[in-house]
Amino acid sequence: MHYRRIGNVEVGAIGLGAMPLSIEGRPDRDRALATIHAALDAGVTLIDTADSYHWHAGEVGHNEVLIAEALANHSGSDAVLVATKGGRGRPGDGSWTVTGTPAHLKNACEGSLKRLGVDAIGLYQLHKPDENVPWAESVGAIKELADEGKIRLAGLSNVSSAHIMEAREILGGTLVSVQNEHAPAQLSHEPELALCTELGLAYLPWGRFAGSAGSSSPWPKSSGSARTGCAWPGCSRSRRR
Repeated sequence: MHYRRIGNVEVGAIGLGAMPLSIEGRPDRDRALATIHAALDAGVTLIDTADSYHWHAGEVGHNEVLIAEALANHSGSDAVLVATKGGRGRPGDGSWTVTGTPAHLKNACEGSLKRLGVDAIGLYQLHKPDENVPWAESVGAIKELADEGKIRLAGLSNVSSAHIMEAREILGGTLVSVQNEHAPAQLSHEPELALCTELGLAYLPWGRFAGSAGSSSPWPKSSGSARTGCAWPGCSRSRRR
């Protein structure tokens, strides 16, 4: 396993994107837990999730609950960085919503803290910009969560270079990562990748092998396996350890 850094945390270069374990077509609970345990046994120390990774209405945090249970029953879980997100929702009809108000983000973080069973979230990511909320207000809520000690590190997802630069001004060194779609068939975020290399931010690509079904959904067209991501500054400058 290669190792990279997200902020001050060292993680394996291959992470487990746990979303497929909770959304449409998901496996049963035992198989989902076995999948997470298999990833941990293989040396994975980065797990990506979100409060919106669920299928039906009323299941908010389904994926986080699975991860918490899997970690509670596996040795070595202290070395795992769980990266969760807030700011999106699923009403149960297959659609995805975006809510970036400070009140929503703070409530979402509180819910994630309880479901994950931690005092502070290792990496908390703003899931997607809300066109109806000033970006500075959404990011400001993330800063307040960091100042209150509820999150240790902050990340962004589905963002432009302008979003990254504005968030960096607000969050400073607390901002450590960007997670955007990046795949052979989807290279529109090359400018953001280059910017992350310049700023020393970890870049966590999603949909690396298949691309996506559209900007309204983070689900790849090919759903054969859980998402994997590389976690290192720029994602193109790897070093063997």
